[in-house]
Amino acid sequence: MNSHSDHTLHFEAVNSRNRAEVEHLEVFAEQSGFIESVTQCLQEADKLELWRPVGIYDLGMLIGFAMYGYFPEPAPGQVWLDRLLIDKKYQGKGYGKRVVLALLDRLRTEYSCDTIYLSVYETNSHAIHLYQQIGFHFNGEYDTNGEHVMVYAF
Repeated sequence: MNSHSDHTLHFEAVNSRNRAEVEHLEVFAEQSGFIESVTQCLQEADKLELWRPVGIYDLGMLIGFAMYGYFPEPAPGQVWLDRLLIDKKYQGKGYGKRVVLALLDRLRTEYSCDTIYLSVYETNSHAIHLYQQIGFHFNGEYDTNGEHVMVYAF
């Protein structure tokens, strides 16, 4: 198994202890159209238990947020890395690639899956470039928001 373990990064489920801090994460204004606010994401997760929201930590420092989940329909189901953001204070420091690789390891282990899905706006060129570097590719599909679907296969 090809593991990308990163010993300083870890993920913690969002709960009453860290929720307020996680909700204060911000992206740059020009990125705000690419992802819902953390508060909106957490409200969705409150309503739908399939979502698993996590704070992303480097050592003890909160640097970002991700939300993922397994959706059983249509069968055989899909694991989605649906939301990902690095706080604007920590962007440009190499976290994006490290975090995505660590999340891939986590999702593969947590769900015993061999394929991960995500979606991205075609105007989000930084994210597309990052995902392609890691090995995601477009599958020609669109999600319900008109975002392009990308797939990673282990």
